[in-house]
Amino acid sequence: MSGTMSLAAGLPASEDAAQQLTRIWENLLGVRPIEPDQNYFDLGGDSILAVQMFAQIEQMFQVKLPVAMLFEAPTLAELSQILSREALKSRWSSLVTIQPKGSRPPFFCMHGAGGNVLIYRELSNHLGEDQPFYGLQSQGLDGNSEPLTRIEDMATAYVREMRRVQPKGPYYLGGYCLGGTIAYEVAQQLRAQGEAVALLAMFDTLNWCKLPPLNIWTKTRVGFERIWFHALNFLRLDREGMRIFVQEKFRALRNRIPVWRGMLLAKLGGNWESTGSRSVVLGRIWAGNDRASMDYVPKAYPGVVTDFRPLKQYSIYRRPDLKWEKLALGGQEIVELTVYPAGMLVEPFVKSLAEKLKKSIEAAFLARGAQMEGRDRPRG
Repeated sequence: MSGTMSLAAGLPASEDAAQQLTRIWENLLGVRPIEPDQNYFDLGGDSILAVQMFAQIEQMFQVKLPVAMLFEAPTLAELSQILSREALKSRWSSLVTIQPKGSRPPFFCMHGAGGNVLIYRELSNHLGEDQPFYGLQSQGLDGNSEPLTRIEDMATAYVREMRRVQPKGPYYLGGYCLGGTIAYEVAQQLRAQGEAVALLAMFDTLNWCKLPPLNIWTKTRVGFERIWFHALNFLRLDREGMRIFVQEKFRALRNRIPVWRGMLLAKLGGNWESTGSRSVVLGRIWAGNDRASMDYVPKAYPGVVTDFRPLKQYSIYRRPDLKWEKLALGGQEIVELTVYPAGMLVEPFVKSLAEKLKKSIEAAFLARGAQMEGRDRPRG
């Protein structure tokens, strides 16, 4: 037991923690040596390796940390300092500070079905250092709290977290896939509280409750279409872009494997809490988020919806009632991206999404300013 210690026994000194973390990083990342100031992501780290890393940290130090902690402490030195602090359990929050600096209005981005917000790191990087960027991650990722199972409850919790950072509107909101659905309900609740929503950006998000049940034939067709879309994205790139794209897609596949394993373990039954399996936690959250998206019946939204769409969509998603035209009473702005499905958050295509999102944020900011100026102008 000499390799572990509990909170009651006192956390390790930062020097000892750094040495132990270095061994974990070198084994997982396959890089030697690793300097204290080197960035986890620059070393090739991704979300699945992060899950394994924090599982090992929990086993070694008897401390649970959220994977999103890597945004706050992406280097060995910073993470070891956090391990040396007290009251670590109180650190958990759905709100994740991805990029806090900048003069622009903060952009709040909701998690996708997987629950974590590491998928938005590249998007935030391309938006630049002048754009504050916050992610909202699923409750339950810490393995302690129960995951939320209704979109309405998620939105209520996330609104509360957001208003700690920005007490008053106007708010700039977004999310990918399920994240767009959550952002839609967040916007509804903010407006119901009398707050303004300047931008509601939905990335490849549909009205999931209108999606017909999938059978073996439709699932097979989706599978073939997914392969075809990956090929189309690949062929749009130059040689360097192809290399980056394949690398990113390999990482995405590797990220899905523990989730699929967790879903299978959860279906096999047993006490998932006693297993201590992070895969089961991730699988349970993903499955719960999928069910929540199907159960959510959106009401008409009085504002504008900005719909970021890929060049084409899966055949089962082409029904008109899956879109937002009839629900967006303030109008719908369609932003078409030069990418096929499952590519807009992946390098190098994510750069194009960032450029168009930046323009949408700027346009919403200017429109909001003009609206306020019109209200303040004296009437003669």
